[in-house]
Amino acid sequence: MLQLTHPLAIIDLETTGVNLGTDRIIEIAIVKVMPDGKKLVKRKLINPEMPISAGSTEIHGITNDMVKDAPTFRQVANELKQFLDHCDLAGYNSNRFDIPMLVEEFLRVGMEFDGKGRKLLDVQKIFHMMEQRTLSAAYRFYCQKELEGAHGAEADASATWEVLVAQVSKYPQLGTNIDTILKCIGEEPVVDFARRFVMENGVEVFNFGKHKGRAVAEILKAEPQYYDWMMKGDFPLHTKQKLTEIFNRTMLKKG
Repeated sequence: MLQLTHPLAIIDLETTGVNLGTDRIIEIAIVKVMPDGKKLVKRKLINPEMPISAGSTEIHGITNDMVKDAPTFRQVANELKQFLDHCDLAGYNSNRFDIPMLVEEFLRVGMEFDGKGRKLLDVQKIFHMMEQRTLSAAYRFYCQKELEGAHGAEADASATWEVLVAQVSKYPQLGTNIDTILKCIGEEPVVDFARRFVMENGVEVFNFGKHKGRAVAEILKAEPQYYDWMMKGDFPLHTKQKLTEIFNRTMLKKG
């Protein structure tokens, strides 16, 4: 059985689209599993204050009319943040989408939400490493059940927890706690959640564009205007926050 030393919050989002910089959350579900095995569930529809694309509605079934009277993220942000306090975070493709999107929403309302001190466990990574399938197939494979209500945030988050428990039972090499699992599958050092920057040999490097693979500090020294271009561009707020930290650190050293 999976042994937890901290509460584990399994997060699933439904959104207006997949652009971290411009899209918004319209549904969030959190299945919070306590070290004693108790489960707490929080689910909310959220008014994104922007239209939901028809393509997104086709996937999750949530319409503009369904969220027009729902609270905005600003109105629920403090409640969500408190619910997530002291939790490690998990989900399905959560390291690349759900957690970065959630951090963006917190930053938009002026609320800090840092991943420091939290373990980030992406159940999809275990699955792709071991079997390479989708969440519905993972649920069928590990739990021998069909996933009813797929693309509903609570159903997906709950299914993700069941898949994780089954994975721990099936693969002894994962161990029985978050640290041993991450040691097995690899823990990616996070610079910004959108991964515009990545760590290589202890140095932040660009992970996109013409400077991909080059040290961020090196480029900022040689082309300080690149900082201005990124800050004015359509990059996620968390990316800009980390860029500013690197810029300030680099300029301080330069001086």
